[in-house]
Amino acid sequence: MTGPLVPFREIVLKVHSRCDLACDHCYIYEHADQSWRTRPRTISDEAIHRTAVRLAEHAEAHALPSVSVILHGGEPLLAGPARLRRVCEELTRALAPVAELDLRIHTNGLQLSPRYLDLFAEFGVKVGISLDGDRAANDRHRRYADGRSSHSRVLKAVELLREDRYRPLDLGLLCTVDAANDPLAVYDALAALDPPRIDFLLPHATWDDPPPRPDGSPTAYADWLLAVFDRWDAGGRPMPVRLFESVLSTLAGGPSLTESLGLAPTDLVVVETDGTLEQVDSLKSAYEGAAATGFDVFAHAFDEVAAHPGVRSRQLGLAGVSETCRSCPVVRSCGGGLYTHRYRSADTADGAGSGNAGTGFDNPSVYCADLAALIRGIEARTAAATVPPAVTDPGELLYAQQELTRSLLAELHAALDGRGGAAWQEAWELAGTVEACSDGLDDLLAHPYARTLIVDSVAAVRAERPGAPARAARAVAPLLAAAAVRGSVDTPVRVGYRDGALLLPTLGALRLGGPGEHGEAEVRVAEKGFVVRTAGAEHRIVRPDEPTPAWRPVRRLGRDGAPDLALDDLDPYRDCFGAPVHPGLDEAAAADWSGRLAAAWGLLRERVPAQAAEAADALTTLTPLAATGPPGPVRGHGYGALGVPVRGDADALARALLRGFRRARLRARTEVADLYALDGEWTRPAPWAERPVPLSALLAGADERVGLAAYEPHHPVHRDQALRALDTMADAAELTVGGKSLLTALREEADHV
Repeated sequence: MTGPLVPFREIVLKVHSRCDLACDHCYIYEHADQSWRTRPRTISDEAIHRTAVRLAEHAEAHALPSVSVILHGGEPLLAGPARLRRVCEELTRALAPVAELDLRIHTNGLQLSPRYLDLFAEFGVKVGISLDGDRAANDRHRRYADGRSSHSRVLKAVELLREDRYRPLDLGLLCTVDAANDPLAVYDALAALDPPRIDFLLPHATWDDPPPRPDGSPTAYADWLLAVFDRWDAGGRPMPVRLFESVLSTLAGGPSLTESLGLAPTDLVVVETDGTLEQVDSLKSAYEGAAATGFDVFAHAFDEVAAHPGVRSRQLGLAGVSETCRSCPVVRSCGGGLYTHRYRSADTADGAGSGNAGTGFDNPSVYCADLAALIRGIEARTAAATVPPAVTDPGELLYAQQELTRSLLAELHAALDGRGGAAWQEAWELAGTVEACSDGLDDLLAHPYARTLIVDSVAAVRAERPGAPARAARAVAPLLAAAAVRGSVDTPVRVGYRDGALLLPTLGALRLGGPGEHGEAEVRVAEKGFVVRTAGAEHRIVRPDEPTPAWRPVRRLGRDGAPDLALDDLDPYRDCFGAPVHPGLDEAAAADWSGRLAAAWGLLRERVPAQAAEAADALTTLTPLAATGPPGPVRGHGYGALGVPVRGDADALARALLRGFRRARLRARTEVADLYALDGEWTRPAPWAERPVPLSALLAGADERVGLAAYEPHHPVHRDQALRALDTMADAAELTVGGKSLLTALREEADHV
């Protein structure tokens, strides 16, 4: 097994090994592993102490900010208040100097009373109660040994926990699914109790002991859960349902929220009443000793358990699931299912003839068909509502991008946390003034290199680089001065200048002195222009778009039908394209480049009018690049800027504009919407590359080639490569619902070429 150890962040602590119910679906007493018979009923003082010490050592060694301890059984309340107090005291004492302790208890609720809940309130122990629904559903399995119903007693426990004084302790309800029960009756009964959360659990089963299917359907459990999902969704999702929210999260590219789904590595260990350290408890359903590690808290550290091959096998992500699962498009959501549910012994016949007999845990889940149907069912029901508008709507993308820059400015303010001094406070107040009086701040936040400035400043402040807070205030001041000018907000703005030049983003550069000369100037609106005052001089810029001997404005394209774009070779933050920027064009070179760019836009309007129109609406800035080779990684600039080579004829520039725009648009989409999961990628063959590439590169290449196919229809290789790449991605497990929506749009675009 390779890779670093995954530390345990969750501990299941068995405080009592017996139970006051005789549930016939219990994995501890009714399944393959019967080791409970030889364990002490109640955890000892020594086992409690050593567990607390080991956990504190583990948390400190791995710098864990918090750990969860779940008190479990059997039925943990049978340990009694005194023993549970000892557990809480020992854990709290050991963890207090090291990490935050999240204490929980999972109980059937039969013994729950104010004396327990007062104890739990003292130590902040959250309480989860097992309840399988209405009386008929609950009593199908959860009965006393003599057959009596437990339902009314559990309801009393739930009502007690709902009292105002105990409500903060309520963790919610755990319900084991039985496909023979009425799904709507079960859900309605649980929802009527107004729980803070519902957790639906599939009954533990393996290929040796498969789950019952009353109607013989291979998707009986998915059908049951989807009926519940529809009721929950139609009712406005009144409480979180962890199973459903986990699927929705992974479909959108986020993490799994439960161990039973997703590819996240397991970070749970079990401590039995005798101090034995075991793997996840559900393994007791597989075979005798399946959960055993050979370790205990008296002689072994948690790191030794974390290195155990059985534990490591559940920390391998995609590499830890079967070959069948690795090629499945829903694997990121289901994760191969719960590890226990994959087990098949050597004695189990494989009726499907797939050669899987005797493969241990190297199989799909025994609930494979259910999980696939559940995930696809939830996706089909929610995709239209969950695809971010920015994925397909150009206007929404522009809005989302501006909001992103605005949020980054707020993040910079939060990161400074008062450390920016008077200069930053003045700048922050000025931003509020400009925003209240005009659109000037919006105009400047839409400037792509404003994003670069803010991102660099946030990174410097977060990294606590010396002088970063003061530099952040100095860097933002010219941006706000330009915003005040553009918004005609009559307020003085103090701005520093270096090497004799004052740079105002989107406006231009003013020469105030010679090289090496630094100082401070005041910028203020005057008539249609602005005035810049220094200690010894005053410069009045009457028309900001016209050059003077001291003032060099940002040039504009806007000729011969080309869009009105800034040709910015001045902004100090423009060097962010992964290729050298041009140091500055003289008038003749700028005029020549502008002419070729205008001709390039003419070609785009003629050959790809829709793409040209969208680019004209989205772009604000073109920056000349000195190099002609392919750019490297882009750094931090906002949507709307392209780096374009100075050299090249109109056709070459048109292709550079088209490719650059499509790259920038895809990058902008990934910044405001998850198109693919971000928890790692596996590679796929690309029609244009010798070696397989990550899905992100495959998607970018396909997007670019779809655009080029329309511009150069006489070169069918672009369309052919794009379609082959789209086919390769059709069942990509990394794609979110937003990514799949984009793939559909790209295929439709390619089909019209």
